[in-house]
Amino acid sequence: MRAFLILGCCSALMLAACGTSGKKEEDAKITAERPVETIYNEAADALDNSKYKTAAKLFAEVDRQHPYSQWATQAQLMGAYALYKASSYDEASIALEQFIRLHPGHKDIDYAYYLKGLCSYDQITDVTRDQDMTSDALENFNTLLKLFPESKYARDTKLKRDLTLDHLAGKHMDIGRYYLTRNYYTAAIKRFMVVVKDYQTTTHVPEALHRLVEAYMHLGLIDEATRVAAVLGYNYPGSPWYEDSYKILNAEQRQKLLDDRSFTDKTIDALLKPE
Repeated sequence: MRAFLILGCCSALMLAACGTSGKKEEDAKITAERPVETIYNEAADALDNSKYKTAAKLFAEVDRQHPYSQWATQAQLMGAYALYKASSYDEASIALEQFIRLHPGHKDIDYAYYLKGLCSYDQITDVTRDQDMTSDALENFNTLLKLFPESKYARDTKLKRDLTLDHLAGKHMDIGRYYLTRNYYTAAIKRFMVVVKDYQTTTHVPEALHRLVEAYMHLGLIDEATRVAAVLGYNYPGSPWYEDSYKILNAEQRQKLLDDRSFTDKTIDALLKPE
């Protein structure tokens, strides 16, 4: 039995040694001095074969061994892309920040901003969790659209930006509902107002308006509830949230809501101001 244990330990050590030796050989091959075209082509081949970590290392070698070649700058961007594909988002983001800082006039600088946004976008979690990545993605997408509105990446960036806005609004809604169910009505109102005023293009606005009606009714602020219900009805007349808001108003306020025609051509912000 003791002999078997010894043999087993020896085998494990041999396998570990082989693994370490193989990694050293691979690293030595990657870092070996070679012509720039050779390294770049090896990196491109690794990328095509989904060997993203290897590709990133090879692109880094292009820049390290041949920093003044015409391949070096493109290798920096491609290396960042390889890191992104390998889901090494932090490393990719750092590489892209450096690329943007060093090469602000590069022909693919818009792609660098786009890819940096994707590094955060791909890490977005559900609304119950921290939304730092969502905010970072939104910032990067807004920067791209501001600096390069005609970029070929602008259309997809706009779509993803809208999704990040919807996600951030969803976070405020989640917190607002939490406050509402625990009778913290003032705190809930603040969250729902953020959604209504700062995220007007998102899908959460109709519900936010309805929740405001609920909160105001709980506080006995009937006029405020009626005003918000009118905003909801004017902007989203077919919404089930409007139907729910209409149901919880008393008969007098319902009639006032139906009779009031003062909301035409007014924005949500104006409608929500106290009289």
